[in-house]
Amino acid sequence: MAVISSPQVTRLLLDWRQGNEAALEQLIPVVYQELRRLARHYMAGQRPSHTLQPTALINEVYMRLVDCQLVNWQSRAHFIAVSGNLMRRVLVDHARSKHYQKRGGGAVQVSLDEGLFPAAEPARDLIALDDALNALAELDARKSKVVELRFFGGLTTQETAEVLGVSQDTVVRDWRFAKAWLQNEMTGRQ
Repeated sequence: MAVISSPQVTRLLLDWRQGNEAALEQLIPVVYQELRRLARHYMAGQRPSHTLQPTALINEVYMRLVDCQLVNWQSRAHFIAVSGNLMRRVLVDHARSKHYQKRGGGAVQVSLDEGLFPAAEPARDLIALDDALNALAELDARKSKVVELRFFGGLTTQETAEVLGVSQDTVVRDWRFAKAWLQNEMTGRQ
């Protein structure tokens, strides 16, 4: 696959939005590679036995993106931001579903011996992060968006600044504040 520059990706996104099917055909391999990069970035921090595999995550996000034809794509960074947001939603929905199942929804009976060794619950951490991000968004939406773009989207400081229309220094300050705030918020809930 040939490497396509950010301006070319932006042009393809705009052409696709206007109904150009040839642009979509050129965009699909690029989109898939971007989604793989995002999924690798996020899934690297998950346990090896995570029940949602990277390919399934990519496919779910891709299917949601294909349905987003009404998005007014502005740039490659905007596309990554939307993809990161969708990835967050898929992961949080999956974590909430697993958490629901662990609390009795479709529960499987286990013996007393199996119940003595509870498994780690990273899904609970993801749900706590999502709840904390929603609380941060109420306090300061931009700082919440910086976390979403950097953590879930894997964007650089420069790309995040481009998407949000702020300086890189602002992104660095927001990122530093948001990480500290989220750490405090999440440790206070446990």
